Amino acid sequence: MHTAALILAAGSSRRLQEPKQLIDWGGKPLLQHVYEMVRAWPVEEVWVVLGHEADRVLAECDLSGASVVINDDHEEGLATSLSVGLDALLNDGDADRCVIALGDQPRIEREVVDRLLDTHTSTRKPAIVPRYRYTRSNPVVVDRSLFTRLMSLEGDNGAQQLLQAHPEWVEEVWFEQMPPRDVDTATDVEELRPRSGA
Repeated sequence: MHTAALILAAGSSRRLQEPKQLIDWGGKPLLQHVYEMVRAWPVEEVWVVLGHEADRVLAECDLSGASVVINDDHEEGLATSLSVGLDALLNDGDADRCVIALGDQPRIEREVVDRLLDTHTSTRKPAIVPRYRYTRSNPVVVDRSLFTRLMSLEGDNGAQQLLQAHPEWVEEVWFEQMPPRDVDTATDVEELRPRSGA
């Protein structure tokens, strides 16, 4: 089964007041770190959706091997980036399924992705969602059959809004660890960023 990964990284980082994609993360930009993490997953192709300061992000991040899509409407919410990315996958990619990841979640364990993809293969449910203790989070695996449905979303809710409305589409995979944290604030940067030499 041909698997793509889609990294949503178009946001304007209003709370940080600087492009979070370019924050130093162990000697490289945060988005480059996330891209390298995702590229190591069992996927055949990686797509990255950019928006805010896209030219600067492309100049400062090494995204070699990724397919990059620009979302000019990123200020309208996360759903626009999801739509732009999935539209590109439908028109220019060969993916049977997609792992949707966020560009500001730098700590997704490979085991999580492996289990989500294995569950999709065995159950063939259209959406495979991780539940960390009592909370659904990311990344999410979606079957190609859902791409068009997800492209109809609006605002800042992402895929979870639609999946909550259609529990029959969803298979949950339970993990005992806490959900991955976003890098949204200076406190997140301080607490999550790799220490020197780490």
